[in-house]
Amino acid sequence: MKIYINKVKESWIIDRVTNEWIQQNENSSTNKIKEADIVWIIAHWVWDKIPKKYLKTKKVVASIYHIDFDNFDEKQEKDFYNLDQYVDQYHVISLKTKLQLSTLTKKEIISIPFWVNQENYFYKNNKTELRRKLGFQEKDYLVGSFQRDTEGSDLISPKLIKGPDIFVNIARDMHSKNKNLIIVLAGTRRQYVIKQLEELGIRYKYFEMANLEMLNNLYNVLDLYIVTSRLEGGPQAILESAITKTPLISTDVGVAPEILSGESIFQPDFYEKSKPNVDYAFKNADKFKIPQGMREFNKMFNKVYEN
Repeated sequence: MKIYINKVKESWIIDRVTNEWIQQNENSSTNKIKEADIVWIIAHWVWDKIPKKYLKTKKVVASIYHIDFDNFDEKQEKDFYNLDQYVDQYHVISLKTKLQLSTLTKKEIISIPFWVNQENYFYKNNKTELRRKLGFQEKDYLVGSFQRDTEGSDLISPKLIKGPDIFVNIARDMHSKNKNLIIVLAGTRRQYVIKQLEELGIRYKYFEMANLEMLNNLYNVLDLYIVTSRLEGGPQAILESAITKTPLISTDVGVAPEILSGESIFQPDFYEKSKPNVDYAFKNADKFKIPQGMREFNKMFNKVYEN
């Protein structure tokens, strides 16, 4: 069995996942679609770049991460059903997306969160030493957010499904109670949050192009990581925080209810009622570490291949 993965090349999580899959499954991966038995559309938004003759003759697995029904216009609906005619199996990374997708298709849907690479990147490390190296003081209260905030190239309009406005509101409230607060940001397009923090006089430190080694360091220095999204497929930050034993609270999105304790999930206006449960999150994330985190994917592909 040979699997071909379509490419996106956006320097984003999907590129990393693709590279890790190929590294860990070299014998069953191919970069030549002609040789493939299965086409894995891991980047569904560029599925139409794949020649239709291969979609018609190969087994096709398509990953869908979330569906924004509030903005699911006629064009998106048409594009989805154009794709659906070729798909043998859908993959989603949360049960919430599975429920969404089941309203659009009768094809089988498998929910498997993406693995977390603890072998090379994400693991518990020395918090005190890392803080010293990165210029933070022991008294600093560090709250993290590693994503992108703006909707497009204007770098102004907030990407509301990611909840940057919710994050700023929480930061404002935290700052009113703790002047030692420092917001730790990573990821591209953080201009919206940065502008808001500067206007509010809240200290922050921005690691824009943090590589994976630095990203792991940033998780390890935090007192708290906050996911404030209104809609997500993952986010992968939940698994990464959990596996590094970073205290984490999240809105009720994506894999949050599958990984986090109920006490760690909050409604936007009541974040103070939530509290991290590091051990609970780590236990649930532990089964998605490499290599075991890829086993369910291999089971899925084998089933598709045999059928």
